[in-house]
Amino acid sequence: MDKLVIEGGNPLSGTIRIHGAKNAALPILAASLLAEGVHSLHNVPKLLDIETMLNILERLGCRCAHEEETVTIDTSPLGTSHVPEDLMRQMRSSIFLMGPLLSRFGEVTIYQPGGCAIGERKIDLHLQGLKQLGAEIEESNGRISCRAARLTGNEVHLDYPSVGATENIMMAAAMAEGTTTISGAAREPEIQDLQNFLNQMGAQIIGAGTDTITIQGVKKLYPCSYEVIPDRIVAGTVMIAAAATRGNVTLTHTNAGHLTSLIHVLRRAGVQITVCNDIINISCMGRPRAVERIVTSPYPSFPTDLQSQVMVLLSLADGFSVIKETVFEGRFKHVEEMARMGADISIDLNRAFIRGVQRLYGATVEATDLRAGAALVIAGLAAHGTTVVEQAHHIDRGYDGIEKLFQKLGARISRKVPVPGPLDLAN
Repeated sequence: MDKLVIEGGNPLSGTIRIHGAKNAALPILAASLLAEGVHSLHNVPKLLDIETMLNILERLGCRCAHEEETVTIDTSPLGTSHVPEDLMRQMRSSIFLMGPLLSRFGEVTIYQPGGCAIGERKIDLHLQGLKQLGAEIEESNGRISCRAARLTGNEVHLDYPSVGATENIMMAAAMAEGTTTISGAAREPEIQDLQNFLNQMGAQIIGAGTDTITIQGVKKLYPCSYEVIPDRIVAGTVMIAAAATRGNVTLTHTNAGHLTSLIHVLRRAGVQITVCNDIINISCMGRPRAVERIVTSPYPSFPTDLQSQVMVLLSLADGFSVIKETVFEGRFKHVEEMARMGADISIDLNRAFIRGVQRLYGATVEATDLRAGAALVIAGLAAHGTTVVEQAHHIDRGYDGIEKLFQKLGARISRKVPVPGPLDLAN
């Protein structure tokens, strides 16, 4: 497996453009199946998860091309609603295909999805929502079959603001008969982006960004051209890395409104941040201050996807900080790896107690999931000495060449690809 080698201790400096949002692009790619014809999607990053989704679409019969940051999808040849089990197990976001395929074919067969091992992420809310729209669902040995001769609008309440369930129900309801109201909906910017894409196709949806979304079903949707929003988690990762290395970095093609909770935390830590239109500048000339308490929670609160990264910054801060993780119980796997680098962090159930140290030291560590891997890269950039981050393929799921991104800001980071041995070549 690939590994990243980092010579740390150098402040990041320069200007970087933030690529498109993976978590917005994936449901949009799935939603393209709702309209027969050729879609053109722009600002789509080349990530492992994106390529997996395109592979699934091709296995279903679509014709796909990904050149530069533009994806072209011809959904006309789509010929099956049976999603391959081997590809579903590679990525949790494949669950987004349920709603569109059920709407277009009247049936869909999927399997329990895979993805990062960061805790239990049930799909109950997805299935309950589809049932309320009239779907009949059968589950057996990890295989899930859904059928509905005609989806019908209904009032759907989510007991938890699940992003995936909200998006799946939106897609399924876009061409259902009548009106669907989702209460308790997730409010993430990626949901607003999906609403905008569906409306560009001819859907009638309002309310995304609030906890109540209303979908008036239409009879037909049409292919379109659309640009995906910038990735707020990638932007946040770069901002934290700039602060942790005591650098000065400017981000372009961003949306500061999507990063309000992070900006608030960084300013509490003494980081200087200025915002002008789609440009954010981050500067941290001295040691950051501890932040007494951070609690992860669904948007607009502090995102769980930035928890591990901000923990690196706080591990170098002056004082004692506490982070409470309320979204995923498996989101502290990076802590043991950071301890190898000299961090002073203790865990009690879903709380992390961080006593800031003067410096971190390079070590060989392992990325256990996407965001933990990004955190270890930040730790390596800030540490004294050489850090090797193994299992870099996890990081590739959400960052379009993370080593190239940080190289543009002056980081000494490179990717090492293992050379096949005689046994590998023989196979």
